[in-house]
Amino acid sequence: MELTAEDRRTVTFAAWVFALIAVLFGFVALWLSGRALTRADDARAAAELGGSATRVSLTEFTISPAMLHPGTDGKLVVVNEGKVEHDLAVKGTEIRTPKLAPGERAALDVGSLDDGTFEAYCTVPGHEGAGMRATVMVGSGSGTSSVPRKLSQAANDAADRRMQEPIDEFVAQLTKGPNTKGAGNRPLPPKILPDGTKEFELTAEVIDWEVSPGQVVRAWAYNRQVPGPLIQVDPGDRVRVVLHNKLPESTSIHFHGLLTPNSQDGVPGITQDPVKPGRTFVYEFVARGPAVGMYHSHHHADHQVPDGLLGAFLVGRQPRPPGVTVTREIPMVLNDAGVIGLTLNGKSFPATAPIIARRDEWVEIHYFNEGLQIHPMHLHGLPQLVVAKDGFALPQPYLTDTLNVAPGERYSVLVQATEPGVWAFHCHILTHAERPDGRMFGMVTAFIVEE
Repeated sequence: MELTAEDRRTVTFAAWVFALIAVLFGFVALWLSGRALTRADDARAAAELGGSATRVSLTEFTISPAMLHPGTDGKLVVVNEGKVEHDLAVKGTEIRTPKLAPGERAALDVGSLDDGTFEAYCTVPGHEGAGMRATVMVGSGSGTSSVPRKLSQAANDAADRRMQEPIDEFVAQLTKGPNTKGAGNRPLPPKILPDGTKEFELTAEVIDWEVSPGQVVRAWAYNRQVPGPLIQVDPGDRVRVVLHNKLPESTSIHFHGLLTPNSQDGVPGITQDPVKPGRTFVYEFVARGPAVGMYHSHHHADHQVPDGLLGAFLVGRQPRPPGVTVTREIPMVLNDAGVIGLTLNGKSFPATAPIIARRDEWVEIHYFNEGLQIHPMHLHGLPQLVVAKDGFALPQPYLTDTLNVAPGERYSVLVQATEPGVWAFHCHILTHAERPDGRMFGMVTAFIVEE
């Protein structure tokens, strides 16, 4: 029997459907086989110790789960799922894994430990301080769950002490000074040229940057600071920015949120050639404002910006309600990626700087989201009066306690220090502010109101 054209189309469609189903089944089979291989690897590692084992994951910079509950035979399988070398050791003992390269795993026997609570950590310098700590619970209350139904009093007290440690480090800065080296957002005074032009020199290079106590990364920075220096000018100023590229690859500067001539927009391939390593490029424009802008790389920006090539650029002053006198103006640059990671102004709690004001003073905070995620910034106890978005004054300012700042956005808020005390100030995506073991880190600081 001869098939009609419509019959042939139907057969062809059916063949495509069956082929698609076969491909989907193939992907599912691959995924299941991958899962099976992972379980088999864990099982083989456990078998080396003669029993079942609890899986422990090491990443930058977390040990997961944070509460380790070995089975009755005291077995752990430790897997390095990070991008750099890690290990796992139990403090006060000789129990530890070898150094594990990314993707490697090792079996660890903690069965020789007496019943009780022990501290585990990564021994690679700086990793423990960056958050690679966990609690090993042996004996009563241990099991396979990452969260026990009920902690013993000793284990609960130990967890509380661990949670308090970074808070004590943060508070100690008030009397002992910063607990990390380096500070960003330092104002950059201009060089005034004969014609009145304000000239700013920025040198881009790779530096060692301490994000939190003991956590030093290779940051890409302007003038050896993250964020880069704060640039402030007045509307109508002639501005000249001289970029010196000491990076290992080409770069550029885009003045995000500022109105510049097209030729000065800083996008290689569209408005200029890339600024190659060892070369200098000059940007010139007249500042228009008021404006709340950012400057950052627009070349290899997927890593150059989150790795530190970012800064704040203010033109003039945002309009303020009648009777409001601002005593402090604070740029707060938000980041969540690259080597800098979850930070406020290039620092992760407990290295973030507190905001301090006397009672009834007004503080202006400018948020700059240079990260890849949205950050709902929440201030306890004190409302935020939102007066501008992206540098444009709002016709009707409004009050909020949590302000959602998307990537690329800038918001300007006024806060009156009406209630004395220490008020928590953090991103309300809670995993951006607290580790699995409850220890604060990342996008956390405090607003302190003094009498």
